[in-house]
Amino acid sequence: MSDKSIERELTTRIKALNKAVTSNEPVPGILAIMETLKKGAAPSEEVLRSTKAGHIVGKLRTHANAEVKSMAAEIVSKWRKAVEASKKKGGTGTGSTAGSTTASKTASPSASTPQSKTASPAPATSGRYKGDPEKRKFDVDGVDVNRTGIQSRDNCIGLMYNGLAYRSVEATDVILVKAIEVEKAAFVAYKGETTEYRAKLRSLFQNLKNRSNPALARRVVSGEISPDVFVVMTSDELKSAHLKQLESDLAKENMKKAQVPMTEKSISDALTCSKCKQKKVSYTQAQTRSADEPMTTFCECMVCGHRWKFS
Repeated sequence: MSDKSIERELTTRIKALNKAVTSNEPVPGILAIMETLKKGAAPSEEVLRSTKAGHIVGKLRTHANAEVKSMAAEIVSKWRKAVEASKKKGGTGTGSTAGSTTASKTASPSASTPQSKTASPAPATSGRYKGDPEKRKFDVDGVDVNRTGIQSRDNCIGLMYNGLAYRSVEATDVILVKAIEVEKAAFVAYKGETTEYRAKLRSLFQNLKNRSNPALARRVVSGEISPDVFVVMTSDELKSAHLKQLESDLAKENMKKAQVPMTEKSISDALTCSKCKQKKVSYTQAQTRSADEPMTTFCECMVCGHRWKFS
């Protein structure tokens, strides 16, 4: 991966981690985000500086939770070694080089490091997804969505993962982090596990799975649409640009039709409605046959709406 790609992914993960820590989210959720940092390609020294990732993760080495402290130390150690190795080679250090240098050391958790069952990582690869994107689901991808300790919320994280992953080639860890963020945003916006919360996430899932709107998931995963905005978008806002254009064109066409001059109707008291016997009848005349034939009169009772015609 290029430094630019690594920086983009690292920025997303660090923001999510910082938000999770400052919001006092459950430890499994924090560990899940940290696991993506641990498994991802090691960033260059320049990227670490620009994202302030080293500073944010470094502070977690004094966290109250032992697992968080341990994993923070592992991540910082991995990044430091990658930067040092890069300097020895005389370069500024690219994420891909650093990542390959330390891959063997970080591919699996150390046997001596305690791991949380609820924080088991997805088999994360920072590269593109290699399987069939049409069949992506969290269970197919081998992703553990148990992140909050609450089964119903974890199910919603899985639902969001399935929607965001559908037809996507983004790495599993990138999608998992975004699914966690979306569920959390909905939980906050709708004040807990309410009916609105569940209905909105189901609606978002259906929109993400809409084959005519593939750009929606891409915009959410890339961060163009933030989770806080995504969970409160209306049905019109969720529509694809193509569908919006079709609806706009249809509205314009209907407007044009509505503006076509209509034949003015005359009202006569000489005509009697055969249905209600009232004499308030409007009529128009049109030449429906040859020019030498009588015109056809179209009548409509203004009282009961009955219509008829005669020649």
